[in-house]
Amino acid sequence: MKTIFHVDMDAFFVSVEELFDPSLKGKAVVVGGPKDARGVVSAASYEARKFGVHSALPLRTAAKLCPHAIFLNGHPDRYRDYSHKVHGVLNEFSPKVEMASVDEAYMDLTGTERLLGPPLQAAHRLHLRMKQVTGLNCSVGIATSRLVAKVSSDQAKPNGILWVQPGLEANFLAPLDVRRIPGVGKVTEQKLKDYGIRKVGDLARLDEPFLRRRFGQWGLALAGKSHGMDAGSWFDGDIGDNDDPKSISHEHTFDTDTAEPMELEATLARLAEKVARRLREHEFHANIVHLKLRYKDFTTLTRSKTLPQSTQLDHELIAESRHLFRQAWDGKTPIRLIGTGVSGFEAHEGQLGLLDSEKNQRARQALAAVDRIRDKYGEKSVKLATGLTADHAERVHENPVGLPGKGPRDKSK
Repeated sequence: MKTIFHVDMDAFFVSVEELFDPSLKGKAVVVGGPKDARGVVSAASYEARKFGVHSALPLRTAAKLCPHAIFLNGHPDRYRDYSHKVHGVLNEFSPKVEMASVDEAYMDLTGTERLLGPPLQAAHRLHLRMKQVTGLNCSVGIATSRLVAKVSSDQAKPNGILWVQPGLEANFLAPLDVRRIPGVGKVTEQKLKDYGIRKVGDLARLDEPFLRRRFGQWGLALAGKSHGMDAGSWFDGDIGDNDDPKSISHEHTFDTDTAEPMELEATLARLAEKVARRLREHEFHANIVHLKLRYKDFTTLTRSKTLPQSTQLDHELIAESRHLFRQAWDGKTPIRLIGTGVSGFEAHEGQLGLLDSEKNQRARQALAAVDRIRDKYGEKSVKLATGLTADHAERVHENPVGLPGKGPRDKSK
């Protein structure tokens, strides 16, 4: 029988901000940007949550719900730094750790009782150690599956521990809303409600053939999830396996729609830099470049191009992204969001001529030096000239670079 922990840092971004500014403690705090900005909430203190503020809520809506809240842009470099500290603590308890995001992780503690004690004792030791090393609180869910451990850590918040003992998984899940199941979004929730399915217990009482007819393969996964199993692609693989990404992307939402070519291309260049940085972290080369544009009416346009040679170099991704953009945009319609990404990964770049190979080698050496500077002094410490004017604050809810345990080169070790 497996023993799985889900460790979720409590109000992580806000808690890190409180370490640097203790006057924020006990106040309604929202991290994500100014209250009149177009972005969304990245994190909210528990005092702000009492007013209905939550992550992914538009900042302007959060300001209406909680006008007295303190709105912060946030400090992504600080969050990455503390994420590495969290990862270091988790590795003290198990070598099988999977960072699901900057502030949450799964751990496999199966077979560690002689070393760490029974699950509750191990969780208490983890609580104390996390506070000692990072100054932060966390909530811990314990179960025989990742799904139930994740749900139980949410139920344990804030700063709690909840152990769902073997055999009681279905009983624990039954009274919860179906939206509590990881992977069930608004659309699936509404479809389930159309069939009178509101609680996980309602779902568990349905037979698999019915769910398969109505929802296909996802229906079979739902059947397993309702009984507490790690069913479906949401939980593929074992904890600690290197789960390489299938694509890497970054995007930016402008505070005000813009049709200014220089601003748009500079922003695109800065995003391509971030994508290239993450490619190098994973030691990947990409074969396909993607572009994403969104207009004021939320009409979204996407384009992609297969490259003649795979790459992980900033200037090549910038050039290809810019080429796609100039082909796709009409030059006058204001843009709300712009993004770029890559896919089609391989471990090595394609065969190059001698001169091109030497040129790329010099570029890789220069960018490796830049990456080391960014590791030490932060992501904004070095920028290419093409993206220099795109001085937008990094959205703290974006897929960040430099996460611990997310690539073949774990920099926390």
